[in-house]
Amino acid sequence: MNQTNNLTLGPQLSEDASVNRIKLLTYMMFFVFAMTSDAVGVIIPQLIETYQLNLTQASAFHYVPMIFIALSGLFLGYLADKWGRKATIVIGLAIFSIACFLFSLGSSFLYFLSLLALIGIAIGLFKTGALALIGDISSSNKDHTSTMNKVEGFFGIGAMVGPAIVSYLLVAGISWKYLYISAGVLCALLCLAAMKTKYPVSKPSTEGKINLKSSLKVMKDPYAMGFSLAIALYVATEVAIYVWMPTLLADYTGSLVWLATYSLTIFFALRAGGRFLGVWMLKHFNWQTVMCWFSLAVFLCYLGTAIMGVEAAVVLLPLSGLFMSMIYPTLNSKGISCFHPSKHGAVAGVILFFTAVSAAVSPLLMGIISDLFGHVSYGFYLATFFSAILALAAIYNLIADPTQHNPQN
Repeated sequence: MNQTNNLTLGPQLSEDASVNRIKLLTYMMFFVFAMTSDAVGVIIPQLIETYQLNLTQASAFHYVPMIFIALSGLFLGYLADKWGRKATIVIGLAIFSIACFLFSLGSSFLYFLSLLALIGIAIGLFKTGALALIGDISSSNKDHTSTMNKVEGFFGIGAMVGPAIVSYLLVAGISWKYLYISAGVLCALLCLAAMKTKYPVSKPSTEGKINLKSSLKVMKDPYAMGFSLAIALYVATEVAIYVWMPTLLADYTGSLVWLATYSLTIFFALRAGGRFLGVWMLKHFNWQTVMCWFSLAVFLCYLGTAIMGVEAAVVLLPLSGLFMSMIYPTLNSKGISCFHPSKHGAVAGVILFFTAVSAAVSPLLMGIISDLFGHVSYGFYLATFFSAILALAAIYNLIADPTQHNPQN
């Protein structure tokens, strides 16, 4: 999955347009998205207590928005190419903000799930628009990958801030719904800023109409599917940590109890910091090589957990966040930049579809296996398998360098 040719990713912005402002808006969009999505694990116990839910019912708070993100990315991602990046971003941000504010008006679990579905649709819109926009403002493939890692770095910061806000609210006796209200305020401000920002004009497609049918054709492209499946494997590996690691470590009583207590925070911190480190590494090393070594390191963390159990997991699973850090944004960047800018929205939508489906289905499969065999550790055997396949794919990518033959390069 190489992309080393000097491909022009998008039109150059005029001198008076603020690339830095666009980048900052993009960073903040991902920050706000992460604030809500990665705080679900802290909210679910409150839902179980309030609505007397079982684990399967409560997990809908996680998989419902993921399913709608997937559907939105697949069926609406092409709108970033058809309507333009600005329009899809503004519409997505507006829907997200309205849905967040509506949390204050209801109290039933089904009502909240309906709003989460709406949020999923909104995220699918503004995220595909933002991912396509990164191609428009990037001057080279390296710049594209560097920006993508910074974007995911801000996502990682939001993933730490969101759970921290919910924890603070609960300690203070305040409803978790204020997290969404806060996110709605931030998103409304971003929407206003996006409306006032001058965006670059995307290059028109030379291959006919941009519509849903042409967008779905992207799924037949071997490069789009290759990167999408690799990302799905990565997400399956990552989501195991923030959904099931707290359960795995709940009964740990060894000498590193403090580490088990803060394991998820440490994981998010290493993942966020590692993404900024990844920006530096990708400037100095070949991305296929970095991807290969980092994927192998993640697999070894899981393998050590599978062999040595919870005593090793308390150290190895949080540590895996450092090695996971640059994998997703780099795969995302290389997958999108393989294509003409007029297809960036559609490709980003397809990749987002596989990302969200994996995020919804993988932890569910882990839960089923854990229930079947009687312990959550069995679910981590499945995650170890996912990490092994991802490492093998990275080795193949390093040796075979398949996208050097991409006719779209």
